[in-house]
Amino acid sequence: MSGGRSLSNGILNVNAEDKTTGKTQKITITNEKGRLSKEEIERMVKEAEQFKSEDEEAKRKVEAKNSFENYVYNLRNSLRDPNVGGKLDPADKERLEKEIEDAIQWLDNNQLADTEEFEEKQRELENVANPIMQKMYGGGGGAPGGEDMGGGMPGGTTGPGPKVEEVD
Repeated sequence: MSGGRSLSNGILNVNAEDKTTGKTQKITITNEKGRLSKEEIERMVKEAEQFKSEDEEAKRKVEAKNSFENYVYNLRNSLRDPNVGGKLDPADKERLEKEIEDAIQWLDNNQLADTEEFEEKQRELENVANPIMQKMYGGGGGAPGGEDMGGGMPGGTTGPGPKVEEVD
C-alpha cells in the first residue's frame, strides 16, 4: 500500500492505495479529546511504511514461487507432448521426468520457502533441462513444428531467417 497524508488543524488525512488492486481509500483521523496524539499518528504512519516493504517482499516471494511452479508444469507438459518428449533421448527424458517430479514434490513440501529458495530451485532445474532441450533442438532438425528457431532453443539467434541487421 502507498499513501499520501496532510496534517492541518489536528486532522490527519491519509490516502491509501493498494497497488495490486488499484483501490484507493481516504482516511481522516481527527485529534479530538482522548484521540491519538500527533506522535502516535506519526508512529502509525512509520509502521505503515515498514509494512509496505514487508508487503513488497511477500509479493516478490509469491512471484518467485509462481514462476517456479509455471516453469515446472510447462516443462512437464512439454515432455508429455509427442513433438517434444517423443524426440528426446530416452535416458534424457527419464532424467528430466525425475527432476520434474522431484521439483513438484519439493514445491508441495516447501510452500513457505523464501524467495531465494524458489529462485535457486528454478535455476537448478533449468541447469538440467536446458542442455537436454538444446540437445534435442540442436540435433533434431529444429523446433517442434519443423521450424528451426536457431541457437538450439526457441527464440535463439542463429539459423535461417532474417538477422537483426537485415530487418528494416
